[in-house]
Amino acid sequence: MTAGGPASRGSTRRRRIHVGPGRRALTAPWMPATVRAMATWDDVARIALALPETAEGTSYGQRSWKVADKGFVWERPLRRADLAALGDAAPGGPILGARVADLGVREALVADDPDVYFTTPHFDGYPAVLVQLDRISVTDLEELVVEAWLARAPKRLARKFLAAGH
Repeated sequence: MTAGGPASRGSTRRRRIHVGPGRRALTAPWMPATVRAMATWDDVARIALALPETAEGTSYGQRSWKVADKGFVWERPLRRADLAALGDAAPGGPILGARVADLGVREALVADDPDVYFTTPHFDGYPAVLVQLDRISVTDLEELVVEAWLARAPKRLARKFLAAGH
């Protein structure tokens, strides 16, 4: 990149990913990770539990968050098969699993920011994306968690949430 390009520190350019009718687009600041505040499990819990009718629990011994007994985000450490499939590209650090509206959204996220979003063969055909938690900004995490919640919440609850201006 040249000085002053999209990745320069002062840039405010944002990338948008369409997530479906009636839903906000996911946006991500185009700046180095060292400039953005990176997310933590505390951020995931705070954002998820602020959404209506959300409960925190465990699934397969890991933290998970559900709405109407449907998981929408969860702690998802890489398993032996994931590590074998990813090889040297396997990320270290905390991994968040998140439901998405459909496979197109997942593919768009992975294509747009492969340093943050990825998938494994385990999730082939399943509308979910894996996220390197220590590489996603808190702002982008909030949008991802809300979209995951909208994908799993009962329609009436989601409509009420959106009508309230969220």
